[in-house]
Amino acid sequence: MKACIVVGTYFSPGQTFVNRHIEKLFGGDTCVISDTLNDLRDTDDRFMGWHSVPVSGVTKPFQRLANHLRHGSSRMPHGAAHRAVRKFLREQAPDVILAEFGPQGVAIAPIANQLGIPVFCYFRGSDASSRIRHDHVQRAYQRMMPRLEGVFAVSQFLLDNLARRDIRHPNAVVIPSGVDVRRFVPEDKTPLSCLGVGRFVEKKAPLLTIRAFAAATQDLDNAHLTMIGDGDLLESARLLVSELGIAHKVSLPGALPHEDVRQHLERTEFYIQHSVTANNGNTEGLPTAIQEAMSAGCITVSTRHAGIPEAVEEGRSGFLVDELDEVAFTNAIRDAVNLPEEKRHEMAAYARAVALEKFDNAKLLTQLEQALATAVNR
Repeated sequence: MKACIVVGTYFSPGQTFVNRHIEKLFGGDTCVISDTLNDLRDTDDRFMGWHSVPVSGVTKPFQRLANHLRHGSSRMPHGAAHRAVRKFLREQAPDVILAEFGPQGVAIAPIANQLGIPVFCYFRGSDASSRIRHDHVQRAYQRMMPRLEGVFAVSQFLLDNLARRDIRHPNAVVIPSGVDVRRFVPEDKTPLSCLGVGRFVEKKAPLLTIRAFAAATQDLDNAHLTMIGDGDLLESARLLVSELGIAHKVSLPGALPHEDVRQHLERTEFYIQHSVTANNGNTEGLPTAIQEAMSAGCITVSTRHAGIPEAVEEGRSGFLVDELDEVAFTNAIRDAVNLPEEKRHEMAAYARAVALEKFDNAKLLTQLEQALATAVNR
């Protein structure tokens, strides 16, 4: 079996799930179509970026309009780029196509149908949340669905979110991105250590997190929070830490390599992430960091947001509160750090067990391969 993976940009270091599919799906027998190829990774003839194909400036606006009317989107290959994608697929001869995000599914599905190649689309977060607030995106997805063999999503929440806009497929399956449970394993935990991983953006509510941690641990001098990541709110977060006088209890190192994140998670007792729906409608799918934290035996304190309740079981592997409820989040952090030692070990072990059962990316990759192979062999 050979798969063609369709992405927006290659190479994107943060898209670990996409990169794993490119490297591991069907033993790595893959080719890649991207909107854009950059120079972060060496590529060969198994990779193409269709934005680099010159197209006629005279006919471009008419072709874009035709695509918008026919497919609901003008952001798809047309003219010479369309022909180049068809040629690439004929030469590479994949058995199946996997579009890793909604917009890529819209772009590739008509071409896949023309060539008789089964095509699937994987929804992961903003492509099934903030994007579908727009009428034209809803139309594009609705027109795409009959062209697909099936749909995958990292959480049931995303499938439900699509269904609320009448975007459905009879062959829709939840397969989380998953993590390498053999690499993310519990080690000796630093007492009262807390960790958050993610960009400092509205969706992660980093300032609320810092305030809640400060209030919850004001009587615990040895409690410590590390928040790894960068983003627009990082400097505001650093200012807040200074204003609250908690620089000795909160570390904000910026973005770190994934290996450093792994080492932090393995030694951390509590994973803290206050995910919320951003003002533009953007949500999580099912955060990879939470899956990694559970695999590493961390007790999670988070929110009833998107797919998080599908992973974290309240009272057994963590604590959940409503979005933007700072008082409840403060209380949840306080309850977590004051757990008796025996209860901490019990919850940490249960989190690890759930990760082994539900988020082992080797098992999930096999599940994905089986679903794709079934479509080819029909």
